Amino acid sequence: MPVGTAGTVKGLTPADLRAASVAMILANTYHLWVRPGHRLLGRLGGLHGFMGWDGPILTDSGGYQVFSLRELRRVGEEGVKFRSPHDGEWRHLTPEKAVQIQESMGVDVAMALDECIPWPAQREAVQRSTARTTRWLGRCIGARLKPRSTALFGIVQGGMYVDLRTAHAQEISELGLDGYAIGGLSVGEPRDDMLAMVDACDRVLPRNRPRYLMGVGYPLDIVEAAVRGVDMFDCVLPTRSGRFGQAFTSEGRRTIKHARYREDDESLDPLCSCYTCRSFSRAYLRHLFMAKELLAPRLLSLHNVSFYQALMARIQEAIQEGPAALERLRSQARVWSRPVPA
Repeated sequence: MPVGTAGTVKGLTPADLRAASVAMILANTYHLWVRPGHRLLGRLGGLHGFMGWDGPILTDSGGYQVFSLRELRRVGEEGVKFRSPHDGEWRHLTPEKAVQIQESMGVDVAMALDECIPWPAQREAVQRSTARTTRWLGRCIGARLKPRSTALFGIVQGGMYVDLRTAHAQEISELGLDGYAIGGLSVGEPRDDMLAMVDACDRVLPRNRPRYLMGVGYPLDIVEAAVRGVDMFDCVLPTRSGRFGQAFTSEGRRTIKHARYREDDESLDPLCSCYTCRSFSRAYLRHLFMAKELLAPRLLSLHNVSFYQALMARIQEAIQEGPAALERLRSQARVWSRPVPA
């Protein structure tokens, strides 16, 4: 799912996303609540019509964004109070409010409010926080008014402790939710620790419900997590990298602003069929970045989103073909995640 935090995937139109084979996008409850406001979105027919996107939308509950506002928040049993960096106003986000906002926007998948645990964290703090996330999940379930139109996913926490992850995954699996997310990862921990937590959840989470790994990541991360039973991903990396002149290609991560591309008439990635690769040379793309033209980040973002959608298709094919195909894909993903050698 490309990330459309404020109701837009930066620099790309819904038509661009469709051309890149995007099926579902992610938007953010916190940002849309602050601006333009969920009540306005409700009056204007919901988020789909507002942003001109007719595909599924998943919204994060805002828990991670509140977590990132460490100096501007106060966490308590009732919920989270935080000062908006936009207008300085204090707001109170509760589990009930998070569900109300997401349902009023008419999204397809709502995330339960959780407390995102920093890394590293002491075991006792993780236990307290994870228990609070469970209590908040119960309140989210009780607050639902539109269960037929808006699915609800619970979020597995537990820090980097395998036993706490396993126990929490087991506990919320028994609630019969529409899907399950694995949260609190991609917060600075080593890749091996992240994958160990995904492994722990894989052994417990229901196999007949979607599994969503939040905020991950590089191509290799996605392949490794998919091998461990994850179905859904989101990350800002494709569009953020594109805005800073980096492209994911079959040869690795290419920094198009490098002088080596000044006279390079090859396409960005000869193995890619996206609009950017069909239409423009590396030299032209570098020129756009050096000239600070708005088209530059747009074209690289379009390529990166297309690359990630093609990656998901490759994963699906490899799963169907079997272990040998998955191992080949792992090897390729290692290359795709590394910078192109100078």
